Amino acid sequence: MGLDLYSKVEPFLDFEDEVYLLHKQFMEFVMVNELDNIIDIGCGQGYFLENLKINGKTAFGTDLSVEQIKVCKAKGLDAKAIPLNEVKEKYDCATAIFDVLNYMDKNYLETFIKETNLVLNQGGYFVFDVNSHFGFDNIAQGCITIDLKDKFIAIDALFEDNKLQTDITLFNKQKSNLYSRESDSIIQEYHSKEYLSKLLENNGFKIQEIREFNLHSEDDADKYIFICKKIN
Repeated sequence: MGLDLYSKVEPFLDFEDEVYLLHKQFMEFVMVNELDNIIDIGCGQGYFLENLKINGKTAFGTDLSVEQIKVCKAKGLDAKAIPLNEVKEKYDCATAIFDVLNYMDKNYLETFIKETNLVLNQGGYFVFDVNSHFGFDNIAQGCITIDLKDKFIAIDALFEDNKLQTDITLFNKQKSNLYSRESDSIIQEYHSKEYLSKLLENNGFKIQEIREFNLHSEDDADKYIFICKKIN
């Protein structure tokens, strides 16, 4: 679904401020609640795993992109490219950061929540963020091009019918001075707070808090951060 190609262009997309502030929210929750034994689902290139490691926390990451996990391994992080249903260990906290649940359609989302419940110990926390409708409609969609010395990146994102389709094209300059071309697409789906709340409560979680994450607007939330606890 375009995740391997996305991993190649992600370092050039200038998300540093948003990622830093979002990770700060998650890390504050981990530290205040003195949590350890954490699984980071959809860990990407391991930025949050690195933060956990620096703060002396035991953590394991999963991601469906082999390319992302290669980056994690190069950093010395404990991570594997496996689906969640293949994880056998139990954890006291599960995180899913930077729109992980938006990459899932509604047909799979409930299965994912059930699988997350299964990898948690009783009383364990599930903390994740999702894009708001404002975040999709006013921030995520649009076109950008990035012209670098040895590569050219084009991204075209359209939000329609509650789905964001992002088309990615990457041109890489070869030794022959010719360019190779890679292209793929990513689809993300909007999930309302009400819909997610019902799914979580129907599958063994109690919602303790839903926080607004505002980076681009004082009046509208870019994302919502869910803090949930496994109760059965």
